[in-house]
Amino acid sequence: MRVGLYPGTFDPITMGHIDIIRRAAALVDKLIIGVAINRDKGPLFSLEERVAMIEAECARLSEQTGTEIIAHPFENLLIDCARDVGAQIIVRGLRAVADFEYEFQMVGMNRALDDSIETVFLMAEARHQAIASKLVKEIARLNGDVSKFVTPRVNDALKKRLG
Repeated sequence: MRVGLYPGTFDPITMGHIDIIRRAAALVDKLIIGVAINRDKGPLFSLEERVAMIEAECARLSEQTGTEIIAHPFENLLIDCARDVGAQIIVRGLRAVADFEYEFQMVGMNRALDDSIETVFLMAEARHQAIASKLVKEIARLNGDVSKFVTPRVNDALKKRLG
């Protein structure tokens, strides 16, 4: 069984994330969405809320693809999380060259820690390349329309949270 791990903070999950999840599901039998507990980032949504959003947004994708998709919180090293969930593949989404430089360094470090776990990069679809959770939150905070960047459920959660 091929197990993939797609890690991130998902604060909140965006259409860009969902695009990568959909495409990664075609590559593996089981996809773990590693929800990072990153206290330094000061997330807008609690861990429980982020996991619930991921589960809600991925339920239909799981049915459509036949791939089991599971949200899994983690606070340890990414490579340790991959080992914990039995992942042979780490999936990373790329939007721009700047993403690649950071991810390239991460791959090198992860390979030094465990060279049996491969990293696969998926380029975001062109229409999703500018989407970043940080920017979505900033637009929503300033009462901008983020409906192109998130699902209706996530949009409602942002409106409720940011008033």
